[in-house]
Amino acid sequence: MRLTALHHLTAWMRRGFAVAATMSMGVLLAGCGQFGGYGPREPTLSAPTTPVQSQPLGPTSLGNGPVHIALILPLGSSVGTSLRNAAEISLAKSGSTELTISVKDDRSTPEGAREAAQQAIAEGDELIIGPLFANSVREVAGAARVTGRPVIAFSTDANVASRGVYLLSFLIEGYVDRIIGYAAASGKKSFAALVPDNEYGNVALAEFQQEAARLGVRVAGIERFSPGNLTTAVQHIASLGNSIDALFIPDQADAMPAVAQALTANGIDSKRVQILGTGVWNDPRVLRLAALQGAWFSSPENSGFNSFAQQYRAKYGAEPARIASLAYDAVSLVAALARVQGGQRYSESVLTNPQGFIGIDGVFRFRSDGQSERGLAVEQIGSGSTTTISAAPRTFTGSGT
Repeated sequence: MRLTALHHLTAWMRRGFAVAATMSMGVLLAGCGQFGGYGPREPTLSAPTTPVQSQPLGPTSLGNGPVHIALILPLGSSVGTSLRNAAEISLAKSGSTELTISVKDDRSTPEGAREAAQQAIAEGDELIIGPLFANSVREVAGAARVTGRPVIAFSTDANVASRGVYLLSFLIEGYVDRIIGYAAASGKKSFAALVPDNEYGNVALAEFQQEAARLGVRVAGIERFSPGNLTTAVQHIASLGNSIDALFIPDQADAMPAVAQALTANGIDSKRVQILGTGVWNDPRVLRLAALQGAWFSSPENSGFNSFAQQYRAKYGAEPARIASLAYDAVSLVAALARVQGGQRYSESVLTNPQGFIGIDGVFRFRSDGQSERGLAVEQIGSGSTTTISAAPRTFTGSGT
């Protein structure tokens, strides 16, 4: 059952569940260069939609309730504006009278984020939502930790998570674990990896190797590539022949046309070798590539986001950034907790409830180390679109610690 309205979330919590709406970086999400750990691509980790148009900023304060929250975003960017607008929609949809959200601009810099956090703390805000980029999250975390304010941030760089600093984004590690685990459970026994020589690739490869070792599957070959040596790397993969039955390619959507062309030129057929990717492939540029028809990738299910996007278009006349769901879900979560959890609403024990929460992108939970776990689906590419071949789980098992 997918819940997107606050009264539904509250009903679940009253029945003993801690449920609320989710957020994502992926994503289009993540940490980057001056913007964070992975460079300016961070926001693309959560599956892009059509380009987002900048909208005039609305009020710098949302709501008029007794519980004060800060929302720190790069408001000078279209992605930051999209996140802010999503927060406004979420608060209105929730019907909450508990929250006042102070919207602050971090100017897309770590210094701006630190100043915004210091101002939020001085003003008495109980919790900080955001920021987006990894280096900015580090600065906000440093300011918030001194006073014990929890942070729910949007970076996909797991290195910035810590106790009290929770990442609502789609972490690369979760994408990798889901797709490799599904492939192994489906009978794939011998894997190769074709990995871009960049920060996204570094994180994905490290997790791939760890997950393959945990599952006991064979890794027959790993090739790193940059644009200048793509052909050579693909030739080496092709030389493995029938010794592999799965090929993992953790690359961004804008790079995949060149990769697909190299796969075709070197005779790597998706009907013989199962091609695997991550949620950044949920993009029209990837879905229409002939070489990737039949490929599998892990991704959040889209039905909840599609419903939200319809509301967003009706209100703002533009497409939301794919990661706008992160702000929507973060606001839904803190509003629901303010309504039903009293003075303990943002305590560690409440935020790390192992049963987790449900939002636009499905079930998620925060671990005590600040990283998040999400229920992801597995999608198969075909005829320029996707089919869900393994549904996202609706509940968690285990402690989540």
